[in-house]
Amino acid sequence: MMQAQQLPLRHSHLSIADGVAEFTHQRPASRNALSPEMRQDYHDMLDRVEADRSIRALILTGSGGSFCAGGDLKAIQDIFSGPDPSARRPEMMRRRLQDIHKWLRRLRDLEIPVIAAVDGAAAGAGFSLALAADFVLASERAWFCMSFAKVGLLPDMGSLYALPRVVGMTLAKELMFTGRRLEVADARRCGIVHAIHPTDTLPEQARRFARRFAAAPQEALALTKRALNRSFESPYDTLLDLECQAQALASAVPYYAEAVDGFLNGKPARFDWDRQTEA
Repeated sequence: MMQAQQLPLRHSHLSIADGVAEFTHQRPASRNALSPEMRQDYHDMLDRVEADRSIRALILTGSGGSFCAGGDLKAIQDIFSGPDPSARRPEMMRRRLQDIHKWLRRLRDLEIPVIAAVDGAAAGAGFSLALAADFVLASERAWFCMSFAKVGLLPDMGSLYALPRVVGMTLAKELMFTGRRLEVADARRCGIVHAIHPTDTLPEQARRFARRFAAAPQEALALTKRALNRSFESPYDTLLDLECQAQALASAVPYYAEAVDGFLNGKPARFDWDRQTEA
């Protein structure tokens, strides 16, 4: 394995090794609440990851036994109680969310698999962040909560879009209206969680899972993800057109010709999820 590149940020940390970027929330005292500094860290992390073609997967995780307990209510209270009365205007909240949406769209559309490794709380904005990932791996003590109603807010950071598409409208309404806690086994049964691992092995299990994408066809996965992210809103004919365009692009990449030649000559496939156990 190559030595990891370490990039400390404001309230988080980015590590890159063996084609995997690992972005860790580093505010354990607040259960990794999403501070303004951490939101800026997401901007900077995505700049770095998007620019590096050697990165084949991204892991989002937390420190100190929590993934992310939601928005930083203390920071918001400080803003509201400050000397500037305009900070309490609805327009300012709208602008803060619009700034979040800038990097949230980039995270959702990132052209590599995104894996949320959830240990402990994924509440409020933390639950929304997990839903923005392509896969959620969780520890045995992980739990999820759409806690927005508890503080008089509605779900945000894309969860109004994502959660009904994962669990169905009826359960999404229940989780959002009640703000009840969803234990990890129930989250696995309703499709939020891909796999559950012992707490002490979750970090390495997430890295092993991410490394398995190292040999995957990069362009094909990116095009597949782009199409899937639009599939619920697109008519059948639109997706057929997108399929034609994307397949034409994928077939022009050397990976396709090499894979076909290998198959016809009886060589093992470079990317075979069923055969490989660890990249």
